[in-house]
Amino acid sequence: MGKPLVAITMGDPAGIGPEVCLSLLANQEIAGFCVPVVFGDAAVLRAAAEKTGLPYTAPVRGDDDWHTLTEPGVWDIGAIPLEAFRPGEISAATGHAAYAYVDCAIQAVLAGQVRAVTTAPLSKEALKLAGIDFPGHTEIFATRTGAARSCMMQYSGEITCTFVTVHVGYREVPGLLTVERIGEVIDLTAEALERIRGRKPKLVVCGLNPHAGEHGLFGDREEERIIIPAIEAARSRGHVVEGPVPPDTAFLPWKRKETDAFVCMYHDQGHIPVKALAFDSAVNTTLGLPVVRTSVDHGTALDIAWQGKARPDSLFAAVRLAVRMAG
Repeated sequence: MGKPLVAITMGDPAGIGPEVCLSLLANQEIAGFCVPVVFGDAAVLRAAAEKTGLPYTAPVRGDDDWHTLTEPGVWDIGAIPLEAFRPGEISAATGHAAYAYVDCAIQAVLAGQVRAVTTAPLSKEALKLAGIDFPGHTEIFATRTGAARSCMMQYSGEITCTFVTVHVGYREVPGLLTVERIGEVIDLTAEALERIRGRKPKLVVCGLNPHAGEHGLFGDREEERIIIPAIEAARSRGHVVEGPVPPDTAFLPWKRKETDAFVCMYHDQGHIPVKALAFDSAVNTTLGLPVVRTSVDHGTALDIAWQGKARPDSLFAAVRLAVRMAG
């Protein structure tokens, strides 16, 4: 069997997606263990290369003869003309294009034409302007692949977090917490880390409220009513789980050393420590899908787009993890 093919979606054309994809296509270390194929627009990549001075020598493909792909290349979707957008600016046109790249990549991985998908950043605002009713990649992949259960995982060697809720407002979070949902995320987290690390992981579940509720003093007793029963049920299923741990002390250095992953109740509870500790190395992946999907752990960075300043480290790490998870 040859090197696995990995679909790389180009992300929002107006963001840093095109330039980090150019860096990936030129990277010999990545090409040594997989065949990255960028699903995007060849004209956009060529223009970004001219603007930033990054190399662009990868062949452009447009047919469906996947078996001939043995080196990094570009799958030209032709979703957006250059005159339809400006680098650094959010628009409906770039939202449509970014979704088209993802949609084509999902079709390819479901058909078995590629082994995994790694996504460059898209703009949630651009998706909304385009009339696409998804708040982000996680929800797109879960819906398009028909996943019965899924959750986001932010993975790195320094810290790993998974999330019970993600792209919702804070006032919505308590109403979305259930014993079943927390248990589902614990199960998905344990299964993924055992596959990645080859051993049973130790998990820490964060509380929702300050001081993990302090025995009902804060919040609406979410810890007692929901989180603790979910933890107890997970232990009965054989998982090694601690909690609920107060969120303000959960991520201390000594705690991180003895913990494989933190199960977080909402977006910023885990994203803040992940980005503070592992901004350039963390990988976003969606657990529970019938396919492997990983992503960069940063946004479109419109303020530095097409300036040659974007670092591709997170994209490289995402591809490495995708190949590892795909086996």
